[in-house]
Amino acid sequence: MKRTLLPILILTSVVAFAQETKQDTTKLNEIIISENRLQTPFSKQARNIQLITKEQIAQLPVKSINEVLSYIAGVDVRQRGPFGTQADISIDGGSFEQTLILLNGVKISDVQTAHHSMNIPVPLSAIERIEVLKGPAARIYGINALTGAINIVTKTAKQSSINVNLQAGSSFEDKALGDGSGIYGGASAQLALNMAGKNGRHLVGFGVTDYNGQRYNSSTYDHKFFYQGNIDFDEKNKLNLMGGYLHNAFGASGYYAAPGDKEAFEIVETALFAVGSSHQLSNNFSIRPRISARHNWDDYRYFRNDLTRARSLHKTAVWSAEINSTLHSTIGDFGFGLESRSENIESTNIGDRERYNHGAYMEYKTEAVKNLLLNVGTYVNYNTDYGWQAFPGIDVAYLFTPKWKLAFNVGSSQRIPSFTDLYLNQRPGNIGNPDLRSENAWQYELSLQYKYEGLQVQGGYFYRNISNFIDWIRNSSAVPYQPQNFGNNKVQGLNIGLGHKVNFNSKSSLKYDLSYNYLHAGEMDYATNVTSKYVVENLKHQALMRLVYAYTDWQFTLGNRWIERALKNPYLITDLRLQYGKQQWNVYTEVTNLFNKDYLEVAAVPLPKRWFAIGANYRFTL
Repeated sequence: MKRTLLPILILTSVVAFAQETKQDTTKLNEIIISENRLQTPFSKQARNIQLITKEQIAQLPVKSINEVLSYIAGVDVRQRGPFGTQADISIDGGSFEQTLILLNGVKISDVQTAHHSMNIPVPLSAIERIEVLKGPAARIYGINALTGAINIVTKTAKQSSINVNLQAGSSFEDKALGDGSGIYGGASAQLALNMAGKNGRHLVGFGVTDYNGQRYNSSTYDHKFFYQGNIDFDEKNKLNLMGGYLHNAFGASGYYAAPGDKEAFEIVETALFAVGSSHQLSNNFSIRPRISARHNWDDYRYFRNDLTRARSLHKTAVWSAEINSTLHSTIGDFGFGLESRSENIESTNIGDRERYNHGAYMEYKTEAVKNLLLNVGTYVNYNTDYGWQAFPGIDVAYLFTPKWKLAFNVGSSQRIPSFTDLYLNQRPGNIGNPDLRSENAWQYELSLQYKYEGLQVQGGYFYRNISNFIDWIRNSSAVPYQPQNFGNNKVQGLNIGLGHKVNFNSKSSLKYDLSYNYLHAGEMDYATNVTSKYVVENLKHQALMRLVYAYTDWQFTLGNRWIERALKNPYLITDLRLQYGKQQWNVYTEVTNLFNKDYLEVAAVPLPKRWFAIGANYRFTL
């Protein structure tokens, strides 16, 4: 660790006195954050929000949304399969079930199990930015945003174009014995078609990935389709459309029931759509109704070549209707709305289940006091299984100067158990617990931020107390895992970050982002012979570095991720990317896991060692 941080500290000391630039910071401050229904600019946020933009994504040595998230401070990505196959996402030491996933503001988290929440039918080339809201988000989104929310925002182009991205890669190692011949390798292709007209903008995205697996029975194949349409009837009335489909088939050896699941295979299909509109009814009042649906089909085959036994079939259907509104007044802005949601599952080992959720929210934002940003509100929720609950919260920030901002927020949140938590019957591996109570939390956070042109420094501390915390445990290897409520789970966290861009001259520049997160979880009341899934996976230390050096038409990216979890050895993963190109095209080469490290992120699934890739992007202007 000391050897890794030394060059980073030297680099920080040297470039901190170099020339700064306004361009990136100005552009970032103008972004309107979609996490807040009152549409607050990024520069006036009083919450801990992390952003990664399309420009940053294009610079990273990544192949999937999962890998992009691994470079965002405070986000813990635990992949079972690489190249976007399957991943669990958590924020600030929470469990993966406690993070809400959204696409353009539409909730797409899976109600069967959050293992499928990242089945997102959007190619990387169609993403505008990713917003990560850290801390309790129930006041904004309702239930299941207990530790935070991730909103993926797709592009809305002003110019018609076609973007093509082709990539191929390999480890140049022979495949595992019994898993065919040849070497590990694969390829992916993405296409994003943007059509911009006078009264409408349309995005169509396609993607396909095919890798033969870095170990026995770990191949993956997926294809995806996505559409987004924005139609302007006039200046005051607009229509928004969204739809997508993803088919994902992969070898699942060791994913959920190691070591007996060596021959496991899984097929997951996800379809979603949303229809919404916005109407400016007066100069001060607007409404935005929307309906959406998400369907997921999960076919898990414990024995991939024998479908007569140990096969699990699940089908979920979620329908939502909501209406949001905004009222501007002389004393501030008010937001209020209603939401109704139905969740259904038909399953061979969970059964046929359904439940309904209804919510209402109101929030108020004002800048009436000079240099003070205030946002306060509450969300009231009724669930047919868990009854009534309210989630109040307040965010406040004070601008000492245009450069310094001190922010404090406090809020409550809830996570309702998934259908898998409650009813799964998958002996001998896992069984559900229908007597589970919902998780409830209060979180307090204080942060300080400094921004000046191209330099940004921030630090923060939070304390979270989750009551009725849910963990999957077992008493011995002969007993199935089962979820239980375990009193309070108290977590404290400290985070610091530094970002800076330096223009050396008209031809070269350097941009770097450094962050460190420390998490401390209080002791839970486990028996001495209990094995806990949460304790094993609990994140303690996370240090990230992104460095991008550009010289004329060349660009070099270095990424480092140092991770330590509670009961596992720490690991450092280094990724490289070298790119050459013009405005319309570029070619690149990547090396991920440069030092060929053996490491696990979850369960007993070793992730790929050193991986080489080449690729090309081309943009046709129509």
